[in-house]
Amino acid sequence: MPATTHVLPKVALVRVAEGERLRSVGLPGVTLSIRSRPPAREGLPPALYLHGLGGSSQNWSTLMQELDGLVDGEAVDLPGFGDSPPPDDGDYSVTGHARAVIRYLDAAGRGPVHLFGNSLGGAVATRVSAVRPDLVRTLTLISPALPELRVQRTAVPTALLGLPGVSALFTRFTREWTAEQRVRGVLGLCYGDPGRVTPEAFQHAVEELERRLQLPYFWDVMARSARGLVNAYTLGGQHGLWRQAERVLAPTLLIYGGRDQLVGYRMARKAARSFRESRLLSLPDAGHVAMMEYPETVAGAFRELLVDVGELAGVPGSGTPGPGGSGATGNDAGGSGSAAGAGSGTGAGS
Repeated sequence: MPATTHVLPKVALVRVAEGERLRSVGLPGVTLSIRSRPPAREGLPPALYLHGLGGSSQNWSTLMQELDGLVDGEAVDLPGFGDSPPPDDGDYSVTGHARAVIRYLDAAGRGPVHLFGNSLGGAVATRVSAVRPDLVRTLTLISPALPELRVQRTAVPTALLGLPGVSALFTRFTREWTAEQRVRGVLGLCYGDPGRVTPEAFQHAVEELERRLQLPYFWDVMARSARGLVNAYTLGGQHGLWRQAERVLAPTLLIYGGRDQLVGYRMARKAARSFRESRLLSLPDAGHVAMMEYPETVAGAFRELLVDVGELAGVPGSGTPGPGGSGATGNDAGGSGSAAGAGSGTGAGS
């Protein structure tokens, strides 16, 4: 079947926050939208951020600003998400997304990068780190979507979205739902405390969802990406995500939320044992998108990671991860505590 070139229909423009810029990068078989901030100074190490299912590069805007001056950050809209059109081959598997990220890093010559991933983006980042260690200097995973033996009941609807026909059925069933209702549902699922979202951020999320719903491929991309994630969960052997986690060489920061309804909090210790050089930060009050809920705390933990691995001699304000939060290093890493900090964002992904 020949590859198809997709062109974005005319819809409302994607929001770009103050200080950000958005550009499209054409690569073989895929076009990626890249969100960035001008580096605070020359010579900063590069960072790349990967969002979750249903999310976009906007999910990283607040954390990118927090880390301004520490890294030269870029956030990717994965194929079919945000402002990136679908890939020509229609491949939304974890491997397909990882291939697109690798193509971008190779073409841009930015590697090795400090690689960040949330949820689906965490699975993609794990695969990239395992197969191309030369591209990754550190790995930060926030509620990564790695296989669970007992999937949380609240995560089942997302998995079912990947079944043939379910997407169309869900679309018909929710036809009368307003964008506001949909956004409240997503925030309730992804945030430990949806009350942390400001009215302005909520309105931005509504506007972004209204834009996405005008895209003819929106639900297809969601369904195929969900299916790709479920398929990745079933892979065994060297292609299994947990096996690939064991192959990651980069120093790794793992962040899990105690109120996460999509990725089990109990998976934190398994992840800490699997990633060989790992540091775990547990945030009992956070949900699925800690970088949006507690960006200051996440930024502080990343600064500490850089100090620990010798990338920084010391950073102002790089003390504890956050009031009440605790972290640990090593294969038996574990930590708990309440996190402090404020944050909000738009278009939280799962």
